[in-house]
Amino acid sequence: MKARRTFIALSIIITGIITAISYYWSPVWWFMTLFGPLIIIGYADILQKKHTIRRNFPVIGNIRYMLEKIRPEIMQYFVETDLDGRPINRIFRSLIYERAKKVNDTTPFGTQYDVYRVGYEFMTHSIYAKSVDTYNISPRVQVGGKDCKKPYSASILNISAMSFGSLSKNAILALNGGAKAGNFAHNTGEGGISPYHLQNGGDLIWQIGTGYFGCRDNQGNFDPKLFKEKSNLESVKMIEIKLSQGAKPGHGGILPAKKNTAEIAAIRNVDPGKAVISPPAHTAFNNPEEMMYFIKQLRELSGGKPIGFKLCVGSKSEFISICKAMISTDIRPDFITVDGGEGGTGAAPVELTNSVGMPLREGLAFVHDTLTGFDLRKDIKVIASGKIFTGFHMARVLSLGADICNSARAMMLAIGCIQARECHNNNCPVGVATQNKQSMKGLVVEEKIPRVKNFHNETVKSLVELIAASGIEDANMLSRRHMYRRVAMDEILRYDEIYPLPEIGCLLNEHTIPENFQFIMKNLN
Repeated sequence: MKARRTFIALSIIITGIITAISYYWSPVWWFMTLFGPLIIIGYADILQKKHTIRRNFPVIGNIRYMLEKIRPEIMQYFVETDLDGRPINRIFRSLIYERAKKVNDTTPFGTQYDVYRVGYEFMTHSIYAKSVDTYNISPRVQVGGKDCKKPYSASILNISAMSFGSLSKNAILALNGGAKAGNFAHNTGEGGISPYHLQNGGDLIWQIGTGYFGCRDNQGNFDPKLFKEKSNLESVKMIEIKLSQGAKPGHGGILPAKKNTAEIAAIRNVDPGKAVISPPAHTAFNNPEEMMYFIKQLRELSGGKPIGFKLCVGSKSEFISICKAMISTDIRPDFITVDGGEGGTGAAPVELTNSVGMPLREGLAFVHDTLTGFDLRKDIKVIASGKIFTGFHMARVLSLGADICNSARAMMLAIGCIQARECHNNNCPVGVATQNKQSMKGLVVEEKIPRVKNFHNETVKSLVELIAASGIEDANMLSRRHMYRRVAMDEILRYDEIYPLPEIGCLLNEHTIPENFQFIMKNLN
């Protein structure tokens, strides 16, 4: 890191100058009473391994932690504001840091939300609440349908898709090591499987994007032989076909030229030093039926591992067509990951990030209800992804129909991300989203692995506490009746009133199609 090298150089120069002058004027050593403590603090910062900011920014990096000591939330006012300049997610950010470090995550003085503001949400509790001690503190979900030969028992919370290339090797090592330590899964992102995904032996969900990185030929087309070789790795537990992501739906993934090193280019089978922009759509299939046969092909090549796909919902009629193809071909994916339009990314056009893609709650409810309407829901697990930071966020999407949750941003925060928003410039100051080797040195993998594990475990524990408070027996019993939303100053609605549940199989008969589906079903492409 430039700041670290600058400090070392300055400390040597200052010490040398004072030593030289001391031969002619001995009182100059009094200047060491000023510079000496700073030099000692600086080298102590460089040598310690706990705090990345201090390692990369000796002396001046301590200012951050001084402010944090005064009040943990104060740092959040320096980053990420909404259009009105109000800090957002500062409570969540502090909570993630505290859980990752396994320190006190309780707060005084009650709720920090305006409960009368439109959009405020809460869940029910029971006067017959249960003891958390009677629950499985690490709930798991079996993924694998009728044609799956190697089903996977997944944690209810896993690491969402983030590629090596977008993230540094140290970040990948820390995330995968945390997944291994905490017994949960790590999604590779579309950048392929790197040695750093395999080194610590954490469970992997291998994501196959439109660029087919890691399983592409020299022309960029899908290569079955390469796929078979890598999909049969012991660490690979599930395979996810990426149709679209919430941060840039309808647009291919972006790896800036600055981050495309020779190592990353070799893994992806692309030219180094050039921006890598994935195609906006797949070339291995062109319609829903072909997509189902592609799923079947991947399942056979992988030896029967769970195959699914990820999408941010756009055209509802297109997803309905996919469901129809499942029925006509009798091929089912084992899981579907629903990403929300609020999802994050390291690089994307502003218009797509802010104004394209259905938000998670609406997209998730639609996917669940459509699968239910076609009587497919029983065969397919649904994973939710998009700004999931807390146990309540998990409970909310589980109530809407998800079986499993994925989190990316919170996991990045757990390993030290400060949301500097320099991901696309390769200038991440904490070594998370950069390929700058000097910045990476500040991120000590062995220190961050326990933080990933801690965040996962404490967040799942908080979900279990919410379930116990609701008086229900298991996470799969959460329903839309448990969630409420203020829709006006004088009106609160339950989720099942906002998102009405359809009858099982209602979309298979034209006489039982719900009103909110009738227009779509009549106007399918």
